[in-house]
Order: sequence, then C-alpha cells, then structure tokens
Amino acid sequence: MKRNQSSPGGGVDRFRTTRWSMVLLAAQSQASGSKEALGEVCNLYWYPLYGFVRQCGHSPEDARDLTQGFFLHLLEHRALTRLDRQKGKFRSFLLASLQKYLSNEARRADRFKRGGRAEFVCLDLQSAEDRYGLEPIENLTPEKVFDARWAMALLAEAINRLSLEYVAQGKTATFEALKAFLDPLNSKQLPPYEEVAEQLEVSAAAVKTLIHRLRKQYTTFVREEISRTVSDAGDVGAEVHELCEALIAAKGQVMA
Repeated sequence: MKRNQSSPGGGVDRFRTTRWSMVLLAAQSQASGSKEALGEVCNLYWYPLYGFVRQCGHSPEDARDLTQGFFLHLLEHRALTRLDRQKGKFRSFLLASLQKYLSNEARRADRFKRGGRAEFVCLDLQSAEDRYGLEPIENLTPEKVFDARWAMALLAEAINRLSLEYVAQGKTATFEALKAFLDPLNSKQLPPYEEVAEQLEVSAAAVKTLIHRLRKQYTTFVREEISRTVSDAGDVGAEVHELCEALIAAKGQVMA
C-alpha cells in the first residue's frame, strides 16, 4: 500500500485526519476504508517498529515476518478494540503493543501461523537493512532508538508535505536548493548562501529570507505531525521535547 502523492491537493486532504483517527477507524471491523487507514499509518511508521524488532535480536527475515504479523495483529483488532484515544501517545501505544506482541509470539512460537510471509505493508527489507547497518546505536536502549527513529519518521513526513507544497507552487528548484538547511541536527555541511544565491539567481539576502520562510513552514508542519500522534493538543510541547532528546541522544546516528 503506497501513499497517494499524485496530487498536492490529495496530499493535503489526507492530513485532515489524525493518526489516532486512522487507527480508531481500523478498529471498527466493518468500517469502510479501515484497512487502508491502518495501512497509511503502517507505511509511515514501519521502520521504527522493524528497527526495534531487529534490536531485540531477531534476524532480518524474522524481523520482517514479525513486523508484518504485528500489523495483521492490529488489523484483527486484538489491540485496537481496547485503545483509548484519551490516554497516552500514539508512539507509546504502538511500542507497548509491539512489545506485548513480541512477548506473546515468543511464548507461542507460531509466528508463521500469524501471518509470516503474508504482506500487509510492502517492506523494503534490503533498504531497511542498509539503513539499519548504518546506525551504530549499540550504546542506546531499543526504546530510546525507537523514539529517535519515530522522530525521524515524523520529520520525513513533514519534509514530504513541504516538498509537495513547493511542487504545487512551481518552486521545486527552490525547495531542492534549500532543503539541506532543514537538517535537524546540522549533521551535513551546509552550502554557502552565495552558492545557493547563484543557483537560484537571487541575492544572498533573498536566500536568507527564503530559508527563514522554509524553516518556519517546516516547524509548523512538524508540530502538526506531532499533534496527530498525541491525544491532547497540550501535549505537543512535551512530545517535541522528548523527541528532540531522543534525536540528541542518538547523535545523528539514526537515519531519515
């Protein structure tokens, strides 16, 4: 199941629903579009979950099967029917549900019966393993790394939204020239303003203004993404703080 990026308008429309709403829709067995709603969520957050399973000591193949099995488990409502949107964060809910699922699977040892090779979400195992191999995070707990990967997933989605908006405005070249300035941890060497100004055929002062606008819009999108994963708008600030702490702890070792 792939995200619809065929039109900027369609991309904006799908953000009218929160991630919680998508999950709650999937919890209704007869609800039209419930499978698609859960698939949307799984497409956004599968790698943090897959990475957590790998850090628990499972092989790539087993981690793939367990991640798919977990998604099928959610779809079968064994966890979703007990979900209370008013309590906690979506991030915490998913991780706790995954940990319980892994514990149950270890006891029952029937992962293959629970879904095994069945695919609910298309997981790019090779890409995931390439990414996993470049994340030297042995000194962090799986839970802390999960939080950092979750943060990177949210940031990536905010950048995706921003990209779609610039494309819709016919400013693809501007976005491509400036997106390096959105690096949350400044882990990359940024190009000089003069170099970007020459590329865009504007002044260095104009580049500074464009970067300021881009970052402001990016911050807005990030906060919107986070607001869709908490049960109370008042929790956004605390969630921003926790995710920033996780990213800092990971020291740029977790990839987008």
